[in-house]
Amino acid sequence: MKKIDWNRTDLIDETAEVVQHQTKQQKETLEHERGIHMEESQQNRVKITKVEVNATGEERISKKQGTYITLSIPTLTSEDRHGFEQMQESLIHYLHDLHKDVKITADSKILVIGLGNKTITPDAIGPYTIDAMHKKQSELDSPKFILYAPGVTGQTGFETSDYIHALAEKIKPALVIIVDALATSGSARLCRTIQLTDTGIHPGGGVGNHRKEISKEVLGVPVTAIGVPTVVEAPILIADAIDVAFRSIAAKIQERDKPSGKLSVTSWTPVNEEVDLTKVEPIFGQWATWPTEDRRQLFEEVFSTHPERLMVTPKEVDFWLSQYAFLLGEGLFKWLEEKQKAGN
Repeated sequence: MKKIDWNRTDLIDETAEVVQHQTKQQKETLEHERGIHMEESQQNRVKITKVEVNATGEERISKKQGTYITLSIPTLTSEDRHGFEQMQESLIHYLHDLHKDVKITADSKILVIGLGNKTITPDAIGPYTIDAMHKKQSELDSPKFILYAPGVTGQTGFETSDYIHALAEKIKPALVIIVDALATSGSARLCRTIQLTDTGIHPGGGVGNHRKEISKEVLGVPVTAIGVPTVVEAPILIADAIDVAFRSIAAKIQERDKPSGKLSVTSWTPVNEEVDLTKVEPIFGQWATWPTEDRRQLFEEVFSTHPERLMVTPKEVDFWLSQYAFLLGEGLFKWLEEKQKAGN
């Protein structure tokens, strides 16, 4: 089977090196030999993964040296008000953590850039956030941020990084914050995760459309990237759906002769716990017991020559992005107010 990179993602905790090191011993090996330190914690319903990559780690996983923080609520829905409130609380907390060494005063200029194409909804989280922040800022006595949505290279004909570089040279901000849409390699992460990093960003990296990076090295000032995964590759979605189907059928077979099985009122039940997939092998064959990664690899190979390599997004993505635009915008205003009051 030809090896294809199915694990196309912008989220560091989905990279192969991190995914394959889950036990305590493996994490210690990851830190000592690979230059990657990972910590996991939880605030209310928000699962937090903090990954620090040094120079050795950068060479190993091709992720830039720095700090990456992912916030995720696996059970989040687009109408889950309490979930979004908890996500915002964690966002503010880790914005403080990420910028503890960045001096910001009442006179400091902070440039917020909303990347993306506003005419393509899954790519519009950046412009949506800028719109939400413009509305909030218009209600204040004095502006807190300098806000800009530059569009994409396909619209302007110029590299977005060059635009932002010129703007930063003119404004000379103390901090640049980039908001952008990301790609994920797990359908369960779609619109349920926020990633923060002090490494800047490569626009379009997750979908194979690499542009010039926007970073401290390029702009000469600290750059923080905030991203929300809004798309996943279709073969991954297919493989994940089949995995859920196999696990659900196996769970039904396991429960068939138990008293609890007679209480079921639906024909299909999502399964999160461990199940014996050999139960479905007589029905679907040996591939039903393959690891999820191998099934994803199979579908990537099958669809690699298809004329349309599809990226998939939730059908209610416009509502998701409206929620996140408000969450990110309000979160940034609250973080800045708290940081200025605390005097850094």
